[in-house]
Amino acid sequence: MKSLYYLFPAITLILLFQACTPQSCFEETDAYVKASFFKDDTGLLTPPDSLTLYGIGMQSSRLYNKGSKIQPALFPLNAANGISIFIININGISDTLTFTYSSYPHLISKECGYAFYHKIDTPVVTNNLIKSVTLMKSNITTINEENIRINY
Repeated sequence: MKSLYYLFPAITLILLFQACTPQSCFEETDAYVKASFFKDDTGLLTPPDSLTLYGIGMQSSRLYNKGSKIQPALFPLNAANGISIFIININGISDTLTFTYSSYPHLISKECGYAFYHKIDTPVVTNNLIKSVTLMKSNITTINEENIRINY
């Protein structure tokens, strides 16, 4: 009878700890446009010396503030809008980069829930310093892959 006295609390503790194990999400849940920077004259993958990036009409409008050697740059898209506009300042010269896109929900996992993926059209850029923007992959997902190339 005395052994049952010790056995009951031990079983209760084991069941309690097993029931309280949280289901954790270890996967990426934000889909960003991933941009690589290339020097136009050399064609080499070269991050800018200084990168400042603002999102117009976004909650946290300043995404990078004079960041150096940023590669790749991550551009967040708003699933509710269908258009996102960014001011991108490379080495002191500003351009405007506009994305138009459609968004759709995608199930990441039971633990992580849903994320919004996007399908972008051809980006539009002013040509102050940026020479061209090349669309590499139009489907914006949580996978770490290059979506656009910015030649400056």
